[in-house]
Amino acid sequence: MTLHIRIWDLPTRVFHWSLALSVIGALVTGWSGGNWMVWHGRLGLLIAGLLAFRLAWGVLGSTYVRFGQVLRLPRSLPAYLRGEWHGGGHNPLGWLSVLAMLAALGFQVASGLVANDDIAFTGPLYRLVDSETSSRLTSLHRQGLWLVVALVVLHLAALLFYRLVRGENLIEAMLHGKRRVPANRPIKPASGGSLPALIVALAIAAATLWAANGSWIPTPPPAPVQSTPAW
Repeated sequence: MTLHIRIWDLPTRVFHWSLALSVIGALVTGWSGGNWMVWHGRLGLLIAGLLAFRLAWGVLGSTYVRFGQVLRLPRSLPAYLRGEWHGGGHNPLGWLSVLAMLAALGFQVASGLVANDDIAFTGPLYRLVDSETSSRLTSLHRQGLWLVVALVVLHLAALLFYRLVRGENLIEAMLHGKRRVPANRPIKPASGGSLPALIVALAIAAATLWAANGSWIPTPPPAPVQSTPAW
């Protein structure tokens, strides 16, 4: 007999699928180049806002999305590797994967905001750094996409492993928020993540989007017009 326990709150599920679609779109538009770079930049800004929301929600959200779970990794990871972990939400390896993805995407966003392609595209915060720094970060941004691809592939492989080997459909849980657990090993349903907390997290995401789009940076004065000598 199994029980259906609420694990993932609605904001977490919306964040998850929004981030997945945004990352796929950013990868496709980045590889396509040309006019698609405009959309690549827009998706990068969206990802910045989503990451800010997730960081805030990791403090303000419900039980199994809080980063307090990470503090238990020194004890929970060895227990998991011994087959003795029976918690809810992400397992310890899943939390490591989450942290790796957040860090990789965070770097990609930060470097993309000041990147340039030496042709037509410049990041919205390009003017905050010198050209040498921008070029270096642009190079790292292009290399970093392969780390993101590797993490996405690893994530998909883990989902497939759990479906075929463990018989657990993790995608289903991220759709309706509930996880099937044995009745003899119940876990506590998620709690917390109130409406005021959601409003604060969304406000932080909106502020991040505003800061990342560079609209607050003063427009540089026009270059002085060279006058033609009278003679």
